[in-house]
Amino acid sequence: MSRTASRSRSTKETSIEVSIDLDGSGTTDISTGIPFYDHMLDQLGRHGGFDLRVQAVGDLHIDTHHTVEDVAITLGECFAEALGDKAGVRRFASGRYPLDEALIDVALDLSGRPHVEWHVDMPESLPLGDPAFDPQLAEHIVSSFATSAGITLHVEMIRGRNTHHVIEATFKGLARTLRDAVRIDDAGGVPSTKGVL
Repeated sequence: MSRTASRSRSTKETSIEVSIDLDGSGTTDISTGIPFYDHMLDQLGRHGGFDLRVQAVGDLHIDTHHTVEDVAITLGECFAEALGDKAGVRRFASGRYPLDEALIDVALDLSGRPHVEWHVDMPESLPLGDPAFDPQLAEHIVSSFATSAGITLHVEMIRGRNTHHVIEATFKGLARTLRDAVRIDDAGGVPSTKGVL
């Protein structure tokens, strides 16, 4: 069974192409025009074990917000399509993920019911990279992705002082929990008493 998908999204603000293979080897090809965002999406693919391709052109002369949001939405839709009916997946996953002084707790359910609890008090910092990535967009990325993918997701910062570390630990943690949740379980069937997710 091939768990792959491709999606395109085109608006007056952005043009996005995304493809994903949930059973890949962590190979990535990312280009959004926002280097720090590229770095985070690379973490998602590599640590998730997903082959991930993201190509985006957006109105960066206005702001990075449109590109960041539209990529996250398209990626979430692509992820959901690749999951299909979710037969045999483990469904639930959680863990704590460190990066130096930062420690992030991530728990998720591939429930089909989008809900996000974000409890990350982002340290004060300047925007990251050039063009600048606003650290406040991290929440918007994660929320947009989870909503579009139909995931119940809880993210909590246990501790952290460096903004880069906090955001990167979040993306690595999300990647690893997604990797665990999409893993095919020997039990088979759709992991729900309803028979559908």
